[in-house]
Amino acid sequence: MSFEYLLTAFIVCVVPGLGVIYTLSSTLGGGMRAGLWAALGCTIATVIHMLVAMAGLAALLHTSAVLFQAVKFAGVAYLLWMAWGALQGAGGLQFRAAEPTPVRQLVGRGIMINLLNPKLPMFFMAFLPQFLPAGAGLGALVELGLGFTGMTFGVFVIYAALAASGRDAVLASETAMRWMRRIFAASFAMLGLKLAVSRA
Repeated sequence: MSFEYLLTAFIVCVVPGLGVIYTLSSTLGGGMRAGLWAALGCTIATVIHMLVAMAGLAALLHTSAVLFQAVKFAGVAYLLWMAWGALQGAGGLQFRAAEPTPVRQLVGRGIMINLLNPKLPMFFMAFLPQFLPAGAGLGALVELGLGFTGMTFGVFVIYAALAASGRDAVLASETAMRWMRRIFAASFAMLGLKLAVSRA
């Protein structure tokens, strides 16, 4: 893997998106432990999308308007549900002392959030080949995929650590908690609307 690839992958990963927002909200709601499990779930979904892209299924998704729309609007509905949960302070997105959210739920939500974004496998189809040397085989593609996956998880962990460092201050202020709920609800809703108007 070249330095150019690693730098580009880092820039792509560090830009706030679904995984970052979910990791931040989970960390603020349940601490560093919750943030790490959320990050793992989002990373697992990234791996699945990458495998789909490597298998060439992204091309099928791109050519099938019905399939693309079905996956897309399932993702939109899930994001809007997450927005409502964040606004209400429900489940793993609650900002108050409560029973820890089960690991299965934290990981599952992370997987679902990213898995229902049909544009991710197409992103990998367009992104990874740019960094493949001439005559490279499947091994080189897998290496790039593993590098991107590791970068993704590392960036999510950094975001979780930053959120955990300010969590006590947020929990100590009812006003701060109320605004955090609104911010995350708006973020999930805007990402849902962005996905709704996206095209294959």
